[in-house]
Amino acid sequence: MSAQVVWLFIFVILYWSYCIYWGVRGARLSHTASDYFIAGRGLSLWVFVLAATATSFSGWTFMGHPGLIYRDGFQYAYASFYAITIPFTGVMFLKRQWMLGKRFGFVTPGEMLATYFRGDTIRLLTVVIALCFSVPYLGVQLRASGFLFNVLTQGLFSVDVGMWLLSAVVLIYVASGGLRAVAYVDTLQCVLLAVGIVAIGIIAVSYVGGWDRLTEGIAALAQWDPVRTPAGYSHYIAVPGVIQFVSNGPSAEGGAWTGMMVLTYMFALMGIQSAPAFSMWAFSNKDPAPFAPQQVWASSFGIGLILMVFTAMQGLGGHFLGADRAFMEAHPELVNDVFGPILGNRDIMDMPGKQGYIVPALIDLLGTTAPVLVGFLAVCALAAMQSTGAAYMSTAGGMLTRDLLKHFVLPDADHRTQKLWGRIGVAVIVIAALIVATTSQDALVLLGGLAVAFGFQMWPALIAVCYAPWFTRAGITVGLFLGILGVIFTESIGQSVAGWFGVELPWGRWPWTLHSAFWGLFLNLGAAMLISAVTQNADEFRHRMTYHDFLREHSAVSPEKQRLVPAAWIAALVWFFFAIGPGCVIGNTIFGNPNAPETWLFGMPSIWTWQILWWALGVVMMWFLAYRMEMSTVPRKEVEALVEDIGDVSASATGRA
Repeated sequence: MSAQVVWLFIFVILYWSYCIYWGVRGARLSHTASDYFIAGRGLSLWVFVLAATATSFSGWTFMGHPGLIYRDGFQYAYASFYAITIPFTGVMFLKRQWMLGKRFGFVTPGEMLATYFRGDTIRLLTVVIALCFSVPYLGVQLRASGFLFNVLTQGLFSVDVGMWLLSAVVLIYVASGGLRAVAYVDTLQCVLLAVGIVAIGIIAVSYVGGWDRLTEGIAALAQWDPVRTPAGYSHYIAVPGVIQFVSNGPSAEGGAWTGMMVLTYMFALMGIQSAPAFSMWAFSNKDPAPFAPQQVWASSFGIGLILMVFTAMQGLGGHFLGADRAFMEAHPELVNDVFGPILGNRDIMDMPGKQGYIVPALIDLLGTTAPVLVGFLAVCALAAMQSTGAAYMSTAGGMLTRDLLKHFVLPDADHRTQKLWGRIGVAVIVIAALIVATTSQDALVLLGGLAVAFGFQMWPALIAVCYAPWFTRAGITVGLFLGILGVIFTESIGQSVAGWFGVELPWGRWPWTLHSAFWGLFLNLGAAMLISAVTQNADEFRHRMTYHDFLREHSAVSPEKQRLVPAAWIAALVWFFFAIGPGCVIGNTIFGNPNAPETWLFGMPSIWTWQILWWALGVVMMWFLAYRMEMSTVPRKEVEALVEDIGDVSASATGRA
């Protein structure tokens, strides 16, 4: 057994020991169902900041994101803006959900929505969303961990065996300790994720030969690239236009990532913090104090900087390390072929895992020179992949217990019974995710994109609860159902489902280069508005207004800042349009001609400079919304709890229909 494998096992055992410690400690501290499912509403500031960041940015950030930058270049690197768009959702909804949870004792989002709308169909659909999100998303993380283990143990474990083995430990600590254990393990996982991405980025640039060698290589790659956008630019350094009206988005000329594709893909990723799991994260805090630092500094600034710089280094650097054999033949003087021995002198796109090999190969470079570092970086990757998975295991198990079992089957279930079934629910989620991961052949990031598109369908329901009492139960319920269908039938899975019934859909995946999240929302919000317009009821409206009167009393913008509300709207819309929307096409050329590297400002392609500029402006926008507009700060008026746990309220009070 090589030194690399030995150190890998040493670090993995140390990491597992930490996880199991918190599983045991969390179990001892979970005296009530609320303790187990939402950490007794007692998470501290820094625990939430780090844990929520780890949950938002996970294994597909660590493993899949650099690989797709390698494949699609900077047009896909616009996805790095999810460092801002994911917490943007948190700015919109987390504080208000926390206030409702504190006031009325909600433990799950299903309880919140069922109480607000006085109906159980929305509760059931919320659980469906949670499962549709959690199972494939968790499957992505588990599959990636098994793949990494296979590569770094030099084939000692197959992908499937490694995946099932690694999943066992996650299951143990999550099922034992609940959300508290998840949160405290996530604090370490967040640090490991950030350190690992930075370290691997530095490794990539050092093997390429330094910054100047990297930019020289990008210039040569852009001129050599046989795939050109409609404007004649390399697809590595330009988006292929605002939109392309093709039936199948991935078949678009010059790459799928048009301005509208980028925007709608960001919609999908915004589903991470609108997914039901993050509602439970909101409920688990002492107060909203952690929300703003997590959204602005940990996510938008910290993770954003890492993705804009170090992840781009990893992805583009792969071309100059021997992963791209065709480019190496054209420009051998620009390639340090260190990947050749690792990949068997094959092009990385001919490998079974394709671009997913980029990060494992970068780690594997140190196998003979620094095996200790290989073990450490492997654990960083493993922690990144388990961080999100653990959170969704815990919260989905909680929703299965609270919203299905306790509400419909065992309404008198005591705390011990709820915890037991919560643990069983976690096991069910893990087994389902492992089955998905074992059978799925989809790209890691894109399968995760399907999951988060389901999470994004919660936006209309959250808008209704947090801001707009006009929406009715019927509107939101039908809209959510249609949104789920819209996502399914504009993804590959929808084509397969239709094929089972002998139906051939006239469109493919992402028609008109618009992500499935957009098509789902189009049906979702459209139905919600139309049906709400014709199903208004004065009694139901008065009921919903009791919640909005409470929110306005405690979270209204202070009078001296009311004049800034239009500026906040304008700032957000401008940023979305130019940073990740149709206006991003300006970034192709504004800082230099893509076909003339000598014109590039700072020696970087214009698109990269544009992305860094709008990332910095995005951090400013997030600070303005979260702090200045008080959307994520502690309410000026203290929120008093009416009940500690909605499970102690009678069925009629919770709106059972």
